[in-house]
Amino acid sequence: MPARLFATRWHRWLEKRIPPARQVRLDQRRIFILPTPQGLMFGLALLLMLLAAINYQNSLAYGLTFLLLSLGLVTILHTYRNLAGLVLAAGEAPPVFAGEQAGFRLRLQSNGRAHRGIALGWPPAPLQAVEVEADGSSEMELFLPASQRGWLRAPRLRVESRFPLGLLVAWSWVDLDLAALVYPRPLSGELPPAGGGVADDEEPGMASTRSGVDDFQGLRPYQSGDSRRRLHWKAWSRGQGLLVKDFAELQGHDLWLDFDSLGGDREARLSLLCHWVVQLAGHEQPFGLRLPGVSRAPGSGALQRELCLRELALFGLPANPAEVRR
Repeated sequence: MPARLFATRWHRWLEKRIPPARQVRLDQRRIFILPTPQGLMFGLALLLMLLAAINYQNSLAYGLTFLLLSLGLVTILHTYRNLAGLVLAAGEAPPVFAGEQAGFRLRLQSNGRAHRGIALGWPPAPLQAVEVEADGSSEMELFLPASQRGWLRAPRLRVESRFPLGLLVAWSWVDLDLAALVYPRPLSGELPPAGGGVADDEEPGMASTRSGVDDFQGLRPYQSGDSRRRLHWKAWSRGQGLLVKDFAELQGHDLWLDFDSLGGDREARLSLLCHWVVQLAGHEQPFGLRLPGVSRAPGSGALQRELCLRELALFGLPANPAEVRR
C-alpha cells in the first residue's frame, strides 16, 4: 500500500513538473542527477583516501584525494550538460494489428553542443543508445507490444546519460503523448453473408456473375488497363505470352460485412471482419461495413481499408487517445 501511494504521488508530481507535450526541451526543471553504483564506490574510495591522508599526514595523499574530488565535481557538470538542451519530438506511430509490435518514431535534436551516450526506452526493457551531433538531429524508433485493439498510449519515456565517466546518471521522464492505433487481430473464417438490394430482373436468392475476385475462372490475354496484380508471370516466363488471371464473383447486390450476421463474442466478430476487410481491400473489391450504430458505405481501395479498420479498432472504445488510461 505505501508503495502504491508513493507511485501515485510521484506520477502526479511528474504530471505537474513535466506535463505531456509533443516536443520537450530538457532543462534544469526536467533533469535529475544522482551517483551510479560506480560513483558511490568512487566516493567511498575518496573518503578512505582522505582518512588515510589525515592519519599519516601525507601531502601526496591529500593532493591525490583532492585532485580526484575535483574530477568528480567536474563530472557532475559535464553529465548534466550532456543532457541539457536536448530536444525530443514525437513522430508518427503507424497503425498495427493486435499481437504485433507498435513502433513509435522519435526525433532528437541539438541546438548547440553534441550529446553523447544518450539512452532512451521504457524500463525494465533495455534502453536504446543514440548520439546527436552538434547542431544536428537523429531519428529513432522504439517498440511496445500491442496486445489489444484500440489506442495504445506509450508510458513516460526515460531519457538518461552517464557520460563521460559513468560516475553519475542524469535522467528525465518525458511524456511525448505517443499513441498508436491497434487494429483487431485478423481471424480467418467463412465470409459473412452479403446484404443489400436485389435487381428487379432477378429472383430472390439468384445472382449473376461478373468480373471479380472470388473464383478463379482461368487465363485470358492481357488487355490495357488490367491490374498488374493479376498478371500470370509463370506463363510469361514459359514464353506463353502475357496472360491475366480471370476471376468471377456474384453480382446482384453490394457486398456488406455485417457484425450482426456473425456468431461468437464481440472480439471474435471484429477479428473476423478485420480479416475480410484486409482480404477484400487487397483484391480491390468494393464492400461496405455495418456495425451497431455505424455504417460505412461500400467502397474500395486503401482509403476504404483504413476507414473500416479504424471503425473496427475503436468500436466500443474511446475515439480520442487522451481518454485512454495508461
